[in-house]
Amino acid sequence: MRETLVLNASFEPLSTVTLNRAVVLVLQDKAVVEQAHPGLRMRAAAVDIPVPRVIRLCRYVRVPFRRQAPWSRRGVLVRDGHRCAYCGRRATTVDHVVPRSQGGRDTWLNTVASCAEDNHRKADRTPEQAGMPLLTRPYEPTPQDAMLLTLGAGDRAALPGWLARSA
Repeated sequence: MRETLVLNASFEPLSTVTLNRAVVLVLQDKAVVEQAHPGLRMRAAAVDIPVPRVIRLCRYVRVPFRRQAPWSRRGVLVRDGHRCAYCGRRATTVDHVVPRSQGGRDTWLNTVASCAEDNHRKADRTPEQAGMPLLTRPYEPTPQDAMLLTLGAGDRAALPGWLARSA
């Protein structure tokens, strides 16, 4: 199972939590299930609840403003749909547009998803030096987009209509 999306009482996305944490929040009456995985239920002696995909907190939680989403290798792969930025095939690695050996850093704007073959072929050169133009330009997702991306690119379509439109 993937992680569960947590919405604030005002229906804005807050974070993702593990399935176990989501169930605990629901059982403690701190959250309600907004959307469940179809056909799946969690049962125990005195408990029978749907397996939560999206939960909403019962009380509003004030969250400090986040200026940017934290960078991660997994986030880059999900942002780019696991597609190589150089050839479009399945990507399994992350490539630095400006290589670390030339001062490039781990940032959203300097990393793209790449297949292992193209990553190795480009090596420690820029795309221009290697003659490998980018098919797509890297971008920095908003904190909300990055959080929704942690659910997986395919899950966005499975979210409730009101949430998918706001994503």
